[in-house]
Amino acid sequence: MYSVYIVRCSDETLYTGITTDVERRMNEHNGDQDGGARYTAQRRPVTFVYHECFSDRSSASKEEHRIKKLTRAGKEKLIQHGNLTKE
Repeated sequence: MYSVYIVRCSDETLYTGITTDVERRMNEHNGDQDGGARYTAQRRPVTFVYHECFSDRSSASKEEHRIKKLTRAGKEKLIQHGNLTKE
């Protein structure tokens, strides 16, 4: 299973990513494990605010790309209501 996720950084920015292990990835983003993104390393702590599961990487990557193209308002709607609206 693949998960597309969004985390809210300490400066209130949003970071979108993809992983096969959400717990491990959160630990990486927060510096509890090696790894994580350069973007989130400067904006810790991060808070997990959204995720959606996919059975294959291709579908997850397409959704990650779609989410990254959303405006901030679109991402906030997604976080609030789930995957109901597409911008």
